[in-house]
Amino acid sequence: MTKNIPVSVLVVGAGARGTVYSQYALENPDEVNIVAVCEPRENYRTKFVESHNITPENVYSDWREVLDKGKIADAVYICIQDDYHAEPCIKFAKLKYSILLEKPMAVTERECEEIVQAVKENDVIFGVCHVLRYTQYTRSLKKILASGAIGEIMNIQHLEPVGYWHHAHSFVRGNWRRDDEVAFMLMAKSCHDIDWLCHVMDKKIKAVSSFGGLSHFKAENKPDGASDNCFTCDVEETCPYSAQKIYFGDAENRRKCPPHFLDVISHYSDDELRLKDVKNGPYARCVYACDNNVVDQQVVNLMFEGGATATHTMMAFTEYCDRKTRIFGTHGRIEGDGEYIKVYDFLTDTETVHNVAAYDVMASMKGHGGGDYFLIQNFTAAVANRDQSMILTGPDQSLETHKAVFAAEEARLSMQVKMID
Repeated sequence: MTKNIPVSVLVVGAGARGTVYSQYALENPDEVNIVAVCEPRENYRTKFVESHNITPENVYSDWREVLDKGKIADAVYICIQDDYHAEPCIKFAKLKYSILLEKPMAVTERECEEIVQAVKENDVIFGVCHVLRYTQYTRSLKKILASGAIGEIMNIQHLEPVGYWHHAHSFVRGNWRRDDEVAFMLMAKSCHDIDWLCHVMDKKIKAVSSFGGLSHFKAENKPDGASDNCFTCDVEETCPYSAQKIYFGDAENRRKCPPHFLDVISHYSDDELRLKDVKNGPYARCVYACDNNVVDQQVVNLMFEGGATATHTMMAFTEYCDRKTRIFGTHGRIEGDGEYIKVYDFLTDTETVHNVAAYDVMASMKGHGGGDYFLIQNFTAAVANRDQSMILTGPDQSLETHKAVFAAEEARLSMQVKMID
């Protein structure tokens, strides 16, 4: 039974994630009310303000403008770029805001520790957007494991199929292409996968190793005859990473990326106007002529307390699809893909298939298997009831899994096994 609804929210960053998380308020105005926004880009700010009917006095171009006004909402969603998370999170914690922080927490281990210290010292409700924990699929999987259906977990194999065009969009041409500007690839894309593995295994990580690198998206792999821009390229039609193919399908075998990816490139909804933005911007660049330096494939090996193991593979060179997982236990095996969970019983040599994809959430929040929706639902209830336990990823759990990700990247760079305290 909630005590303080609707929860009022200040949104810092009205880009892709801030917009998605705020959609919950449009369908559930009795639970959440978006009352203020901080967004430096005028076009995105204006669109967000109109969507949520925010009054002019609560519209800001910089989150620092809000600080002098004290606490103007119950909670804040911090959805700005990775390397800007720490300062606003700490300052809003001191003002006693409940905080929902987009993953990753921060780009350095020290900043993550400072965030956790601030939220604990100020006793604020705090959650990191590890959306994979909140899906119906994950909840069903945890129940099956808890029932003892496959005995004790010995090993987990987990694949994150980033998708060939998604990787080109975000990690070659886009905002997360350089680890000296934002978080490194494993942190930016897979920190919630490592977090998910800990959640499923329900044990702490004791050691980690990792291998991988930037294998394909570099100058030496540029095709003969290719130009630096997809719209002036003689071999564009033979390239799967063509910006024309990814953003503007013009034949049966050419697909468009989802609308929310296009929204990152341009605030226009009309393709002709968007075309100008793409042609004249970084998203038209040849994937072999960008300034990217993040990995395009990586494997992480984990050893948990008690000796159980897991592998996580982040792979750019796949179709864009759901994560794939195999879990090997002493009494059985599980295979899952976000929609189906297949449980094989060693005793009976039979397989049971569970369809767990039937969730009823608004279309704009079906991302991550409905995890976006249920994350906000849980966070809202936690704030309304002042109950941190309603959040599946509190400060301590998030810090623990982030440290494992930092250790994995250190292991990759040093080619060493890293122990985790």
